Amino acid sequence: MARHNKKHDARKKLEARRKDPAKHAAAKARPADPEQTAVFTQKIRLFLRMAPLGRMKQQDLANKCRAKRSPAAYAAAMEALLRAGEVREQRDTWTLCDPADCFDATVVRLSAGYGFIRDESGQDHFVPGRYLLGAMPGEQVRARTIPSRREGSPEAEIVSVTAAKDEIRIAGEVIPSDEGLCLRPDCMDVPLRIDYRASLAPYQVGDKVLCLLTSRGERHADHRVKVILNFGDPDNAANCIAARIAEMAIPTVFPQEVQDEADRLAEIGITSFDLEGREDLRGETIFTIDGAHSKDLDDAVSLSRREDGGYTLGVHIADVSHYVRAGSALDAEAFERGTSLYYGDTVIPMLPPALSNGICSLNAGEDRLTVSAIMHLSPQGDLLESRFCKAVICSRVRGVYSECNAILDGTADEALTEKYAPVRETLALLDELTDKLEHLRVLRGAPELETSEITPLVDEEGRCVGLAPVSRGRTERIIEACMLCANEAAARLARESEIPLVYRVHEEPAPERIETLLEMLERLGAEVPQFKKASPRDIQGILDRARDEAYFPVVNTLTLRSMAKARYSEEPLGHFGLALRDYCHFTSPIRRYPDLAVHRILSDLLAGGGRDWLQRRYARFTEHAALQSSEREVRAVTLEREADGCYAAEYMLAHIGEVFQGVITSVTEFGVYVTLENHAEALLHIHDMPEGQYDCEPGWYLRNTDTGDEYRIGMPLAVQIAKAEIVSGHIDAVLPGSVQI
Repeated sequence: MARHNKKHDARKKLEARRKDPAKHAAAKARPADPEQTAVFTQKIRLFLRMAPLGRMKQQDLANKCRAKRSPAAYAAAMEALLRAGEVREQRDTWTLCDPADCFDATVVRLSAGYGFIRDESGQDHFVPGRYLLGAMPGEQVRARTIPSRREGSPEAEIVSVTAAKDEIRIAGEVIPSDEGLCLRPDCMDVPLRIDYRASLAPYQVGDKVLCLLTSRGERHADHRVKVILNFGDPDNAANCIAARIAEMAIPTVFPQEVQDEADRLAEIGITSFDLEGREDLRGETIFTIDGAHSKDLDDAVSLSRREDGGYTLGVHIADVSHYVRAGSALDAEAFERGTSLYYGDTVIPMLPPALSNGICSLNAGEDRLTVSAIMHLSPQGDLLESRFCKAVICSRVRGVYSECNAILDGTADEALTEKYAPVRETLALLDELTDKLEHLRVLRGAPELETSEITPLVDEEGRCVGLAPVSRGRTERIIEACMLCANEAAARLARESEIPLVYRVHEEPAPERIETLLEMLERLGAEVPQFKKASPRDIQGILDRARDEAYFPVVNTLTLRSMAKARYSEEPLGHFGLALRDYCHFTSPIRRYPDLAVHRILSDLLAGGGRDWLQRRYARFTEHAALQSSEREVRAVTLEREADGCYAAEYMLAHIGEVFQGVITSVTEFGVYVTLENHAEALLHIHDMPEGQYDCEPGWYLRNTDTGDEYRIGMPLAVQIAKAEIVSGHIDAVLPGSVQI
């Protein structure tokens, strides 16, 4: 391990002060005077314009401006120019820039010698390593475009880091180096020196650890870190995921104040006071249907036939807002978490288990408080009218998807038949109604896009032993159809009542994405529809025409990629994917904060709150809740996707050398991605393809110009697994016969 040289550090500090004395004196100086700052701003611009190539050494510019007269004002002027993109720092020089060429962006990815930033339009820009200025993932930067020397992403350089993170957590593996032990971060391929004196946890070579950035330089190689947590073996998916969760600062333990509040509520239970003003639905045939291992049961259903041949559908949702009150510690924690996270066999709940698995969970045979949507549907399934009420229910049966599916398809044994006897007629009626609801969805033209999600099968030791596609049986579709009805009814009530709400919105796809989709359809030889503006029915038409073709999986994937991302909004913008004017999330308040927010607002409406009062009380809240919920959803989806990748790589480690059938689903200039028959994704790198010169059209094909061989999107391809890296979730493949076992 390298020795800590105090004299060397002192010389470096002295040298830094000599380079730019004003920069290092600013922290100790008095606050900057605005007039002096304005004068320095003009001087800096003038002297840099006069300098050859608009560039001056930092010390020379400071001397020229006489910065020592007011170091704080000089530093403030320089900081403002850096943020505006008029000046950029490169090593020991200042360079004048044209702010018109600058844009704001976020660092999204780093690697060895380069990185990527994403501008506000969503466009990624390649940044050479020497122009990264030590910026870290997630930080906001000011950048400017530079001439591109590569195909694909446009190129840029970072002018300044405009919003550096106060605390930067970095997960990685401890590796040896000539200068001592270093961290090889998961987020980039640049080793960072570990400050062993400052580290708070023991570590050794090979450990998966979490570090804090303790000091930063102008290059990533100059950054220093300290170890704060050690997760152990990096060749274990659960350890890698735990490290990633810690790196993302996702809370896994509830503060004591929050836990105590939840425990008190659970201990009190349901009192006579809680039942005042509630409708008593305990005599109704109401039951839940969830996964076999679910513990947070937040929705139950009931159904009866009306005299006119229509239906009365009841969707009864746990009244979480009765327990999680605005301004409470529980509410603040739920708002911060935003959503429960699910990966492997693990749940990180939004609410403490005393609530999520206890007093709020609609357990069979126990009285529970609900917000219930009672909906009148026509004989064809149209939503005619609805009302919402505070209620108390007692679920008859704790239904399980697989068991209910067996009841419906007639394969249930005697024990299951007896268990579901109290709700069997209701289950059959729900099955009937679901056919009609799904038919209406088809008539609306809502696109039926297929997803290829996988469920990692984890053993008792936490290791992945299999990959199973997420199944959607008959009963899963029944519950989905019922929940969609309740979500639509809740959003319609809020819009018609003109009260604030957190809506679930899905906007129209961007025209340029639709143009790309149509171009790809033409290349595939598929029928290309003619329309100026895509409607949900147009998108469904594309899928219908391709459904029986061999290239359907590719069309489905391309169509998915063309869609906008669903999000939360305080505005009722409608839902393109469901072809609905009104939509919100109402049915999962145990695990999603926006649903809890919807319950709170509707509860106040039911209690007699007027439109104006609700507007004053919730207008700003819905804005904040929508933004926070959208951000937390993105975080959760990112973590869950990365976790699935880690588990898939862990599973495929046991299958190195085996051949799998797959389909090319993505083409890049460095290779093709193949989705395997088990739904894992592997990369066939261009270096592992037959020798020759390759011509690439990203998103479409790689062609060997020497042989004419082509690797085209949608093409079936058998590959042999060559490598699997758990920490990144990357699986590398080669052509069969290339790997020797």
